Amino acid sequence: MPTPKFLIHVHREPGLKVPFSISLVRKAAQVALREQGIHEPCALTVYLTDDSHIQEFNRQYLGIDSPTDVLSFPAAEHDPEQGRLYLGDILLSIPRAQEQSQKAGHALEAEIQLLIVHGVLHLLGHDHAEVEEKQRMWQAQAAILEQLGWDPSIVRET
Repeated sequence: MPTPKFLIHVHREPGLKVPFSISLVRKAAQVALREQGIHEPCALTVYLTDDSHIQEFNRQYLGIDSPTDVLSFPAAEHDPEQGRLYLGDILLSIPRAQEQSQKAGHALEAEIQLLIVHGVLHLLGHDHAEVEEKQRMWQAQAAILEQLGWDPSIVRET
């Protein structure tokens, strides 16, 4: 069996209910990487967690003492054992995604994929601190979501 170009490791918090297929997460990350023109073999890890754990990371690494929907920790390190670039880690709060999808009136699956795409774009160096950066990032998100079969209008502040 050939080695996949993109290795997407997905872990979930023990006991956390994940009401969707993990393949949804992998597909969103793979499409985002492909749409961003990534050609070299690479890997990343997605941690599905809850509000309390993501709040700990948000406080520890960003100095913000509140939960959030998604956090990205870029690594961009070459893994000599696997011969591929390790892009970094994405943490995603399932309860926050559920709440946001209900408020926005779209499927949880769409919200999960939006947050994964957003996280992958951050791992690849996108940001939204400045107006021009934000426009580029939101255009990239919309194009990727369209490739995933979702209405790109779900792109919003995350």
